[in-house]
Amino acid sequence: GEDYIEEDRGEYIDYSLSSRGITVIYRDSQYKKKIRLIVNTYLLLDDAADTDKLVRKLDKRITEYFNYKYNLEDFILSGMNFIADIDIDTPANVQSYLKVLKRIGKVKGFSPVSCECFDDNASFCLRGNSNSIDFLFYDLAAAVMRQYRNTDAGQKKIRSIKGVIRSEVRLMKPKAIRTYTDAEDIAGQIGELVGNSQDIFMDTFTRIIPFGDFYKKDKADEIVRKKVSDSIMRRRMLRLLVLIPEKKSLRFAQKSMNCRNLEKIMDSFAKINLSPVTISKRQDVKYLENLYAYLLDGE
Repeated sequence: GEDYIEEDRGEYIDYSLSSRGITVIYRDSQYKKKIRLIVNTYLLLDDAADTDKLVRKLDKRITEYFNYKYNLEDFILSGMNFIADIDIDTPANVQSYLKVLKRIGKVKGFSPVSCECFDDNASFCLRGNSNSIDFLFYDLAAAVMRQYRNTDAGQKKIRSIKGVIRSEVRLMKPKAIRTYTDAEDIAGQIGELVGNSQDIFMDTFTRIIPFGDFYKKDKADEIVRKKVSDSIMRRRMLRLLVLIPEKKSLRFAQKSMNCRNLEKIMDSFAKINLSPVTISKRQDVKYLENLYAYLLDGE
């Protein structure tokens, strides 16, 4: 229906199937004519884990929408988003986690970026340096309010999502898709990626978010001194606790260590359930629980 079509910067967006999981975007310019589909698997099918049924339904919807002129295999899978909502109870907790996570800064393979759709104070976003993967971590209620510009509709939507952090891993290009699937056809690619969605999400999440509880630096020092008996490892761990706030980046701190086996140091922190990234002196909170505890609870 024409009522559903909007024009935006040379693109025509058809929302007629959006409630059923598909948004169609047309670009009709002299230089570039193409059709893009944005698919929400959870709106398309109640049980998105049933990948065979998901692919069949998607193909059926596409075929019918285009009056049998195009089907699923006429499209290229150019990206996929994996989402986890982490319920940490209150908006204050959301802010506390975001403040401490922003102290991670740059990590191996990823650099911080500003996302125009999010408030910098309510998000922590990184872009892969060469892997075409984005990582987003943001206050879901704040993002919805920004989208709805503080309207009544926005107020209604945020009631159930206050205290929720949304974490997204986005495969942004076919290159990133090929990292996780060898399938040549789009149906096979979708099936493999959706089937392995949890592993794909955690592959990036674990590269960025250190495992362990968060403390102020003095308390973290005390825990390392008490729980790590190996004197060389203990010294290295204490050094990393100093360097992260000093270098304003986990990656730059690790580089400054001049240590070959950084994984061993990170593993040693994980073994005592302590994050090497500490809570700022200026923050009111003294302790934040390991984020992985929330993820495992949600499984």
